[in-house]
Amino acid sequence: MAMEGGAQSDYNSSTEGLQEHSSSPRKSLSPPPSSSDHEENTISVKFLLSNAEAGSIIGKGGSTISDFQSRSGARIQLSRNNEFFPGTTDRIVMVSGPVEDVLKAVDFILNKLLSESYVEDGGSVDPRSKVRLVVPNSSCGGIIGKGGAMIKAFIEDSHAGIKISSQDDNFPGLHDRLVIVTGTLGEQMRAIELILHKLAEDSHYKQNMNAPFPYAAVYVGMNYGPRNGVGGRFPNNRYQNNVQSNTEDRNNSVTIGVADEHIGLVLGRNGRSIMEISQQSGARIKISDRGDFISGTSDRKVTITGSQRAISMAESMISQKVARVSESDEFVKG
Repeated sequence: MAMEGGAQSDYNSSTEGLQEHSSSPRKSLSPPPSSSDHEENTISVKFLLSNAEAGSIIGKGGSTISDFQSRSGARIQLSRNNEFFPGTTDRIVMVSGPVEDVLKAVDFILNKLLSESYVEDGGSVDPRSKVRLVVPNSSCGGIIGKGGAMIKAFIEDSHAGIKISSQDDNFPGLHDRLVIVTGTLGEQMRAIELILHKLAEDSHYKQNMNAPFPYAAVYVGMNYGPRNGVGGRFPNNRYQNNVQSNTEDRNNSVTIGVADEHIGLVLGRNGRSIMEISQQSGARIKISDRGDFISGTSDRKVTITGSQRAISMAESMISQKVARVSESDEFVKG
């Protein structure tokens, strides 16, 4: 969840505390389902959180997540702190249960994150933030609707911005897309409610929502290609032909290309960024000297060595750093 930064505030477990940033009128949620269709209305929703946000939701000794589960009736699961959604350094949270319980839990989570980042500016306008839902490719069509009619109706009803990531941007083997919901908390919750009720009608959706982190195969076959300033990927030695047997072999090596103008992002000031990536991933990272490019390109060579898992994590972190600048460049140009 991306939002404006601000001072940290203590978590208030009272209902009043959780509603303090929902001052604008919010449309009431749909009536709770009757007991007869309780099971049929059970659903799961996944969305992304930074590692820091995930820690905030878990709370000291798991106190916060236990409180949210108890009060909402939904189950809340998070991927491990080194299990990220492909192409990001963000963890996946999955909330499961009857639709209304899921909506309560999501409201608790977003409220808490908003209260910790909200900057009091004396204005009457509610802060806006971004939530990235993870939805299977096969279910995105239902949200879009014929000619985009469904997503337009959701936007008009909720007043939130709703965008779906392009399927062309997916990593090989990844069958999920991001549904990005932007707006105030009330607008986001209304949009999420509409989306969830639509997904509940999709018989294939539930079958694809088994665990918060089903992406191991994607990490094995990750290949960035020439997008977001990260160029080709060239497996070295045994990594290319014998990945499965070398999962924990720390001598695997991969070379990727990073545009020369973006290499500073990977290095960071005084080498700080590359050290952090190396420490967090466990991989060794070496960048070619100036002027030493991948043949036929202006991309510097970034060689990553370690276990398959370490290499995948380091690649993901590097791609994320470069992608942020590429997205900003595109925004300015647009």
